[in-house]
Amino acid sequence: MATNQPKWLDNAIFYEIYPQSFNDTNADGIGDFQGIIEKLDYIRELGCNALWINPCFASPFGDAGYDVSDYYSVAPRYGTNDDLKRLFEECHLRDMHVLLDLVPGHTSVEHKWFKESMKAERNPYTDRYVWTDSIWEEPQGMGCIRGISDRDGSCAVNFFSHQPALNYGFYKPELPWQQSMDAEGPKATLEELKNIMRFWLSMGCDGFRVDMAGSLVKHDEDGKGTIRLWQNVRAFLDEEFPSAAMVSEWGEPDKSLQGGFHMDFLLHFGPSHYNDLFRCEEPFFSSRGKGDASEFVKKYLENYEKSERKGLICIPSGNHDMDRLARSIHGDNLKIAFAFLLSMPGAPFIYYGDEIGMRYVEGLVSVEGGYSRTGSRSPMQWDDSVNAGFSTAPAEKLYIPQDNSKDRPTAEKQMADADSLYHEIRKLIGVRQSNKALQSKGEIQFVYAEKNACPLAYLRHEGEEKILVVINPAAREAEFACDFEPVETIYRFGGDMKLQQGKMTVAPQSALFIKVK
Repeated sequence: MATNQPKWLDNAIFYEIYPQSFNDTNADGIGDFQGIIEKLDYIRELGCNALWINPCFASPFGDAGYDVSDYYSVAPRYGTNDDLKRLFEECHLRDMHVLLDLVPGHTSVEHKWFKESMKAERNPYTDRYVWTDSIWEEPQGMGCIRGISDRDGSCAVNFFSHQPALNYGFYKPELPWQQSMDAEGPKATLEELKNIMRFWLSMGCDGFRVDMAGSLVKHDEDGKGTIRLWQNVRAFLDEEFPSAAMVSEWGEPDKSLQGGFHMDFLLHFGPSHYNDLFRCEEPFFSSRGKGDASEFVKKYLENYEKSERKGLICIPSGNHDMDRLARSIHGDNLKIAFAFLLSMPGAPFIYYGDEIGMRYVEGLVSVEGGYSRTGSRSPMQWDDSVNAGFSTAPAEKLYIPQDNSKDRPTAEKQMADADSLYHEIRKLIGVRQSNKALQSKGEIQFVYAEKNACPLAYLRHEGEEKILVVINPAAREAEFACDFEPVETIYRFGGDMKLQQGKMTVAPQSALFIKVK
């Protein structure tokens, strides 16, 4: 199905904010909405014109807010609904847009819907979750909660054991307790999902990043049921909120596109080979030059063709669920990695702190279900004042301990250094925004992406504009056959290139964007 894309996505560059770790203005050790508002000019000056804010709804925070207890109220630790509304307004004044993180597949066990659903007597929430008919039967292929209520049955969970799965039905019900998508319970859940979206969009939100978007309908053959469900949501949005953007955590662009999403994330798990580039024993972007980008390119092109060459695939610098980029990529190679990230189709996503090279904090005890992810969620490092400018609370009250290294990067230091990662990213964003071929919808054609070899070269084009991107992270020269005629180098990091007899040689640890004929 054709999905009209909001015009603002054409040149969107997102900044992901993990709200509890961004900026604390009330000295409780936890970031808040006012803290985000205070830093909007910083984000805009970097060049980002859109935000993705991780879950900020009421929650017991067993999974950092991905366990919602009330979809209609923000968590008090971040502020009030009015504070979030003001954040939307302040963003719009700066020509910025905001996506909220929507978690449609499960709630917290603390949600009032689940408490009602646990009751033995039937009520409007009895079928809001996926329950078996007997406490002795567990849902196959899913974990479950059992033995905690008077109701007879086991409740399926989506991830952690305190995240009961909401009921959108089964694509092909096979057992008595498995309801069809068209049963009253699943239909009521879907309508409530629309109500939640309607509430926040009416308040000024510009759309949603949707958590686990492909997981809603259970036992779903090839995602057909979940695609149908999102098509229903798309029809509602087209009628009431046609400019609302929808970005899915699905990892299968052909399916998310059919469902009516505008963009899909390239996920760090599954078959994408995304982490062949950044987070493996020999990442492609390491200066050692032993990494391989070819499998990534192969899978990317497969998804690109499936998504009808619409530039729907979003590649993030990182996020709250994976290691910091700077844990495996260092020094100038961070700049080279961003030259790649900011020259690919789709909307780029920069995880807060990645623009200054924040490190993964090793050896932390898990905080709010973070486990190994906790080290990537440490508080933003703004300056050299107390707690790196994040909070005036005592250090032991901070949501997560900070990087305590003496040479930890800060935004203030990076902004004062013309050769910093921050300034390179700012420059790259400026080049991207000045050339349509480099933006979200510009097409891509890979020119050189050989197994275990550098460089990586691809052509971005839009209309008559053609830009050759050449990326060489290795600490040695690299060459490839090139029959393009250079017109102008619009971006260069590291040494220049030589073109002789149809062969281009590029300098070690370099990145070039070249307008060509």
